[in-house]
Amino acid sequence: MFEKLDSVEQRFEKVQRDLQRPDIVNQQKEYQKLMKEFSELEDLINTYRRYKLVNAQIQDSKKLLLEEKDEDMRDMAKEELSSLEVEIEGLENELKLYLLPKDPNDDRDIILEIRSGAGGDEASLFAEQLYDAYKKYSEDKSWTVELLTFTAGNAGGAKEIIANISGDKVYSLLKYESGVHRVQRVPKTETQGRVHTSTITVAVIPEADEVDVQVHAKDVKVDVYRSSGAGGQHVNTTDSAVRLTHIPSGLVVTCQDGRSQIKNKEKAFKVLAARLKAQEEEKVIREASDQRLSQIGTGDRSERIRTYNFPQTRVTDHRIGLTLHRIDEIMSGRVDLVIDPLVTHYQAEALKQSESNS
Repeated sequence: MFEKLDSVEQRFEKVQRDLQRPDIVNQQKEYQKLMKEFSELEDLINTYRRYKLVNAQIQDSKKLLLEEKDEDMRDMAKEELSSLEVEIEGLENELKLYLLPKDPNDDRDIILEIRSGAGGDEASLFAEQLYDAYKKYSEDKSWTVELLTFTAGNAGGAKEIIANISGDKVYSLLKYESGVHRVQRVPKTETQGRVHTSTITVAVIPEADEVDVQVHAKDVKVDVYRSSGAGGQHVNTTDSAVRLTHIPSGLVVTCQDGRSQIKNKEKAFKVLAARLKAQEEEKVIREASDQRLSQIGTGDRSERIRTYNFPQTRVTDHRIGLTLHRIDEIMSGRVDLVIDPLVTHYQAEALKQSESNS
């Protein structure tokens, strides 16, 4: 591990030197590439340098314990050594995490798709509520949220919401939200006070680059029509909504949120490219493993990753057995209360796998 870290540190120092070259500032493409690499390596190298400093301090403390006769000095050295050994263990774990194979999609922006499943109107109401929670979480992270499609439910809420979320490492955090989310609560229309169970599906799809997916115009049927959603008189009387049908795959994408047909078409092609990329990655995983990738599932109540129980103020993530009685905070945007433990869990699992393979 340390040979690899020494090599990475040498690379970091070279990137640092290259960024200081007078000619590199005028080469914008190369400069941005180097800045990106510098940013990606900086935290790792700072951690490694701190590790080396702490390790040197540990050796000094051990040497002092061997040579020092004064008991007070020895006690101070022991106390310092104990503190340093705790710190270096934490630093070593951080370094191992940095060196884990990286998900190539982690730095990507995403297409977020939320759809109501079982449960009728309650599912639609919760779909919009969960979207609002993700939106607030994204704003707190300084990410940008752009609504692409909003299909209203019969009694409020949303049957379908599609949004583009962009920012720093969006997919790396939100990828664990893919799956079926179950909500249990008493509907406003329920006179007997009975708890109603509904489900919605969430899909988090990494955005595709142009080099990832080639979408040829001849393979896509484009239809334009009037938006049926809210958006003012102009939207509802203009053929601004766009529907794309990708003939080879049968995928259908609609975008009707904006007033401009051209912009809606651009957004729809972005969603289509992301879905095609996800479809291709799913095919690769399915062929390489017996474990089939399934982000969305069927929306059936039995297929769930998380349950939101409002009467008990409880949120349970079934994958890691996490239960929190903080539903109001989570639905107000503190989705990190669930996401952070998930990230920690899967990083720990990856570390175990890495150590068992080494």
